[in-house]
Amino acid sequence: MWYLQLYGLYAWILIGLVAGLLAPRVLGGAGRLTKALLGVAGAVLGGLLATALGFGGLAGFDLRGFTTATLCAIVTLLLWRLREVPGR
Repeated sequence: MWYLQLYGLYAWILIGLVAGLLAPRVLGGAGRLTKALLGVAGAVLGGLLATALGFGGLAGFDLRGFTTATLCAIVTLLLWRLREVPGR
């Protein structure tokens, strides 16, 4: 069943979505949709990075892949926040 192989991707998207929706409360600022999309993009990139490094993957849930996806979503959102700081 092909759809069972996408659990990892679904988890990464959910991680990024949660990180992006919580970001305005933690980091301040507006743009919930932008931050949600950035969180998803960061989490997916982190998940792909974890897969390339040999842990995690699309076929299931792995704690190291989950952690990498979460950290990459946070880093992506923090980098976006630095771009939003006035005077830069």
